[in-house]
Amino acid sequence: MRSRKKVECVFFRLRIRLCIIPLFFLCWLSSAIAQSSTALWLDVDGAIGPASHDYIKRGLAMAATQNAQVVIIRLNTPGGLDTSMREINQEIIASLIPVVSFVAPSGARAASAGTYILYASHIAAMAPATTLGAATPVKIGGFAGIPDSSDKKQGSSQREQADTQDAMTKKIVNDAVAYIRGLAQMRGRNADWAEKAVREAVSLTADEALAEGVIDLIAVDIPDLLAKIDGRTFTMQGREVTLSTHKINIQQLEPDWRTRLLAIITDPNIAYILMLIGIYGLILEFANPGTIVSGVVGAVCLLLALFAFQVLPVNYAGLALIFLGIVFMLAEMFVPSFGALGIGGMVAFVMGSIMLLDTDIPGYGISIPLIATVALVSAGFFLLVVSMAMKARKRPIVSGREELIGEVGEVVDDFDNEGWIRVHGELWRAKSNVPLHHGQKVNVIAMKGLMLQVEVYHQDNSKEN
Repeated sequence: MRSRKKVECVFFRLRIRLCIIPLFFLCWLSSAIAQSSTALWLDVDGAIGPASHDYIKRGLAMAATQNAQVVIIRLNTPGGLDTSMREINQEIIASLIPVVSFVAPSGARAASAGTYILYASHIAAMAPATTLGAATPVKIGGFAGIPDSSDKKQGSSQREQADTQDAMTKKIVNDAVAYIRGLAQMRGRNADWAEKAVREAVSLTADEALAEGVIDLIAVDIPDLLAKIDGRTFTMQGREVTLSTHKINIQQLEPDWRTRLLAIITDPNIAYILMLIGIYGLILEFANPGTIVSGVVGAVCLLLALFAFQVLPVNYAGLALIFLGIVFMLAEMFVPSFGALGIGGMVAFVMGSIMLLDTDIPGYGISIPLIATVALVSAGFFLLVVSMAMKARKRPIVSGREELIGEVGEVVDDFDNEGWIRVHGELWRAKSNVPLHHGQKVNVIAMKGLMLQVEVYHQDNSKEN
């Protein structure tokens, strides 16, 4: 009887397990289907930089983890850093998930670096009334022009330097042309127009881009885009891929705190302010050891600024001029240069700030009003310190040996040669050439060690207060 019950119990457990296993399988399958029916939406709005690269890189990694059907990068950018653009393109080319670059909404643009990203994507799309192009690379500091040959005062060395700069310009442009043509040939798009976009900085509207074979389609919004790419087949990583985006779920990936923080500290104006806070904080800590707060804040801000400058196109001559200017303004407080060091330091500081990120790349320049404000505040601070130091030098001495000479004291006990007197509420050993009595007032005329030389108080001999 007991054996029969045991057998029934075993069969009951087995039936439960056989029911649960398919249930788990169905849950897993529905989850996988739901994940594969997802379109991940990344929004890139603004200049292309390190933050944009980090955002897209982690977005593509998330799409691969979720086995998403497609990744949509909505672009609206005036351009950006060449290094970040190339890193983004490498991520797109190596992606296991199809990437669609979509210039939207209406009125948006994919200029300069945005054009390269559009060419690197598996599918390129634009919304009505959008533009792309103007992909000529901008050399940091701008391209130097060739001097006028009619000016006979210009020597051969200057012409040679101009020829060298012109050769560098050609080298940069030719490299960009080869790069974008390679992307166009890989994706089967118009390579000739891509070259014109680099060499002549031409641009196209959405309709013109579609007619020229630069983009694949025009869509009003993301749902319309997904409907139009449904069933599209293309080669990806050596295999044929067919998109199935009909009634697909759209999941937007918002930039997290890491991307936002990276975007903030790599903003040239923020990095510039962080650098100055770091420098002044460390100066304050070294001038007043033990402050701690200024040292900690200064060190953290300086490290953040150095990280930002590592990924930004920094002109190190400008950085050196900023440090030199601050050193000169500090030296003005200790060296009597009659303002020469202070003025020179301010000039060096302003010139260094202007040169620090001297580039025509949109969104990657330091604001001139910010430079002027910081320079004036720094100069005003140092002038205030200098003026306070000059006033302090003119004030009468209020402590030490010199301050006691001429002060009026009071005899504590009668004495003939040496005794005790009270000066400023303190007891001092005093010596006198004449006998003195308790309560009698005396003048301090000299000091030898801790012994005061006094004489009988006379109104004319008292120190003016």
